[in-house]
Amino acid sequence: MKTKTSLLMDFSVDKENRKITVKREFAAPLSQVWAAWTESELLDQWWAPKPWKAQTKIMDFREGGYWLYAMMGPDGSNQWSRADFRSINLLRSFSAQDAFCDENGNIDHTFPRSFWINQFSESTDSTLVSVEIKYDEVADLEKYLKMGFKEGFTAALENLDELLS
Repeated sequence: MKTKTSLLMDFSVDKENRKITVKREFAAPLSQVWAAWTESELLDQWWAPKPWKAQTKIMDFREGGYWLYAMMGPDGSNQWSRADFRSINLLRSFSAQDAFCDENGNIDHTFPRSFWINQFSESTDSTLVSVEIKYDEVADLEKYLKMGFKEGFTAALENLDELLS
C-alpha cells in the first residue's frame, strides 16, 4: 500500500485553454473513492475545507440530476452551490456543470460557472482521480483562483484522505 506522502497530488492551471487540472491519488479501492465522490452522506464529511462544513440539501446522482449543497462557515454563513450532472459512467467518470446559487438552487449569474470532468482509475494499491475544470473565460478561472480555490480544494482532498483511511 502506498503511504500518504507517496500519493500523487498535481494541481495545474492552463490559462490558454481556460482550465484547471487536478490529479489526486488515494490509498483506497476504486469503489470506496467513487462512493466518497457520489454519495451525499460521504461528500458532506470531506467536501468543505475545515473549519467549513458541507451539507447536502438534495442529491440526485443521475444524468440530468443535481447536487444542491451549502458550504457552512464557522461564523454561520452559508454559500450554496449546485452541480448539474451531465454524464455518468459508473465507477469510471462523471461530469457536471457547477454554479453558485441560492438555497433553492436558483443559479447566481453574477458568478461564473465551471464544467467538471471527474475520471477515476484504479491501480493495485490506489485510485487516481483526475479532475478537469473548464471555464468559459480566463477571467472566470482567475476569479476562482483569487477566491482561494486551490487552497480550499487541496484541503478538502486532504479531508478525503482522512475519511478513506
